[in-house]
Amino acid sequence: MNTAINQVTILTLMMLAGIVLRKKNILTNEVNKGLSDILMTITMPFMIIHSFNLEFSIDMLKNAGLILVYSLIIHIILIGLSKLLYYNFEPSKKTILSFSTVFSNCGFVGFPLAQGLFGSIGVFYTAIFSIPFNIIMFTYGVTLFTHKKDFKSIRKNLVNLPLICTILGIILFLFSIKLPLPILKTLESIGNMTTSISMFIIGSMLADIEVKDVFKGFAVYYLSLIKLIIVPLLSFAILKLLNADKDLAYICVILVAMPTASLVGVFAEKYNGNKEAASQCAFLTTVLSIITIPGILAII
Repeated sequence: MNTAINQVTILTLMMLAGIVLRKKNILTNEVNKGLSDILMTITMPFMIIHSFNLEFSIDMLKNAGLILVYSLIIHIILIGLSKLLYYNFEPSKKTILSFSTVFSNCGFVGFPLAQGLFGSIGVFYTAIFSIPFNIIMFTYGVTLFTHKKDFKSIRKNLVNLPLICTILGIILFLFSIKLPLPILKTLESIGNMTTSISMFIIGSMLADIEVKDVFKGFAVYYLSLIKLIIVPLLSFAILKLLNADKDLAYICVILVAMPTASLVGVFAEKYNGNKEAASQCAFLTTVLSIITIPGILAII
């Protein structure tokens, strides 16, 4: 419980730092664009590769296969659910709400929480869970913002550094390839920048919104109810029906119970989406998750 609360609190404080930097005009629009490019092309790919630095075993491979299937099933169901739940919202807000429902912040909050509850094996399974997550986010997630659904556009979005690095990470794990220590430490250090950069970008966007507007509107509370309570409980019920192993089910539920992916702000910045709605969703779900994550853990 303390691990979950501490990590979410840190995330919130990082966003507040981004607000201060924006208010002091250190984070300008041009700087935000540059930070978004750095995150998507350098820090996130490095973080992904580093997460696969584990010893190979048959049991881990079998469980990894199950986690992969569970993650795929959950995300497909969430895509369908988001299409139904936000049908009547105006297009720009619908995009943000759908993205925020399907994609969780299973990176910064999910990895340390899984490690705190399950040890290093929890980190490994979180990385596997993230494979369908990343593939769907950089295909379906991008098309939500660009509205380009032809095969050429999808193929272009699919060929990106985060996904290439995921495939590279799988190869490293399967063949137990150990990277030299200097390279491994470099991957770790630069990869750890991902969270800070994401939170600075969201905080910068948030600084342009009146404080009263952050907590204003039905949509963001509607999303928070669905994302933080309904989605994890629905996922738990689905996994119970699939007769999933208890520990694997817990890991999956914990990961979908995370607040909205911080990349919603990065995507909104990169693809000219509704930045105000993106900031609202990322901020409020993060704040509320300080209460809901321990609550979901207690229920399951």
